[in-house]
Amino acid sequence: MSLLKQIKKGKLDVRIYDTRKSMGEAAGNDIGDTICRLLETKECLNMIFAAAPSQNETLETLVSRKDIDWTKINAFHMDEYIGLKDGAPQRFGSYLEKAIFGKVPFKSVNYINASMTDAGAECERYEELLRNVKIDIVVLGIGENGHIAFNDPPVADFEDKHLVKPVRLDEVCRMQQVHDGCFEKIEDVPECAVTLTIPALLSADYLFCSVPAASKAQAVKHTVTDEMISTSCPATIMRNHPGAVLYCDADSGSLLI
Repeated sequence: MSLLKQIKKGKLDVRIYDTRKSMGEAAGNDIGDTICRLLETKECLNMIFAAAPSQNETLETLVSRKDIDWTKINAFHMDEYIGLKDGAPQRFGSYLEKAIFGKVPFKSVNYINASMTDAGAECERYEELLRNVKIDIVVLGIGENGHIAFNDPPVADFEDKHLVKPVRLDEVCRMQQVHDGCFEKIEDVPECAVTLTIPALLSADYLFCSVPAASKAQAVKHTVTDEMISTSCPATIMRNHPGAVLYCDADSGSLLI
């Protein structure tokens, strides 16, 4: 793999690789190394995973590792649509089941209930799970609008009192799901979702953020170069986190090279 450029912005470590494959291998192996190191002194770990095509290469690398004791790791997932039919392949839980949750023997897998009939009650249930653990690692991405999880600019709150909340998705976020090939047209994309909040994500000791593709170049540029850390680009908050690393390929990092 070839590292093209490394940048430090605030506390955020930004690494740009020559290819998407190289980016995913670097991120996946860094996550795996961190897991193994932490398990030398901890009985178990708690990890949160994003579900998106941007995570494909990172998760593929991670599950290929033979030196990780997955039976000591509790898995959580980051966000879920409200209102998709049972069995819909676009459900984030379905993605994570195929990409990692169903491939390695986690100690536990804690899904947001995609069949929820009461989003508020489901948020309360999932928040209670998170309040009873210490999150060690978050594996995440950045949206075209700079969101992390489904904390789009209109609903992002760096001081959110909740760990999980229902949100309305903005049009840029919904259109991204079409660009990613998850839906045929924007009318098919749900308007609402349940998401972990920014304080929930930042509570982790380590954030590993994989962001490939040219469609993310502007979001990456704003994350790294915006003068102010603000909810106009929620991902800028990672510049305050001492354990955050942003992995890009040559396409997503093109405006920084």
